[in-house]
Amino acid sequence: MAKAKTQEIPVVWIQTGSCTGCSVSVLNSVSPTIKNILIDEVIPGKHISLRFQATVMAGQGEAVLKVLEDTPKKDKDGYLLVVEGAIPVKDNGIYGTLGEKDGKPLPMAVRVEELAKNAMAIIALGTCAAFGGIAAGSPNPGGYTGTDNFLKARKIAKPLINVPGCPPHPDWFVGTVASILLQGLPKPEELDEFKRPKAFYGKLIHENCPRRAYFDEGKFARKFGEPGCLNELGCKGPVTYADCPLRLWNHGTNWCIGAGSPCIGCCEPGFPDLMAPFYQKLVDTALPTLGVEQKK
Repeated sequence: MAKAKTQEIPVVWIQTGSCTGCSVSVLNSVSPTIKNILIDEVIPGKHISLRFQATVMAGQGEAVLKVLEDTPKKDKDGYLLVVEGAIPVKDNGIYGTLGEKDGKPLPMAVRVEELAKNAMAIIALGTCAAFGGIAAGSPNPGGYTGTDNFLKARKIAKPLINVPGCPPHPDWFVGTVASILLQGLPKPEELDEFKRPKAFYGKLIHENCPRRAYFDEGKFARKFGEPGCLNELGCKGPVTYADCPLRLWNHGTNWCIGAGSPCIGCCEPGFPDLMAPFYQKLVDTALPTLGVEQKK
């Protein structure tokens, strides 16, 4: 019996104002491995065709930049666009360019706009791409912004999925892509108000923190290395939505609070400015008590 034809899903992954940390995180995916993701059928009958990703591709120069020109024309409304990094828009976007056109540097903003308006959907990978993140931190001389604000300003009404984190856990990205391949784009009720998948960002870190019992008993660490809740040392777990306490990092080895560090709230809009100083106690925050989840 002949094998059914495999459906190729084109993916264009561009890096704008980023440190490449989100790429590095995804490359560290364990199950499936990055080899499985790029070569195998992660979902039976469907295969990711990674057309452009500057960190992993071997090609360079005009040949690969042509992919960015051709994909919106040949695969209009049929490819996924992954944006990694914030997008500079001040002074016509000259503070970040991606390739050239007619012998002149082409602003990242122009490239993102062209790719976004012709994509099936956009995944904003990392907090910089989702909300602006570190790149958009004060004083933000380049006018960096997150993908959602960028699309709204240009009236581009394409489905957007934010996968924040600094960096995001590889499972959050791989799981999001796998869900799209298996079930199609997420329904509105499957995303929170910031367009994050509830499967990964549906609960406060504070709710699942192994130090939560200390909080409810009023036992707080006063210096690093002490037992107790890390709230007094600036933990942002009570206002941060992510499944870090359950998923852990580095193949289930550990996570920030497990290593004795307070959560710095890297998955939330406004990071890092609204979460700074990282190691000072949250003020004017109604912390949830046992069994009561904080509402946004």
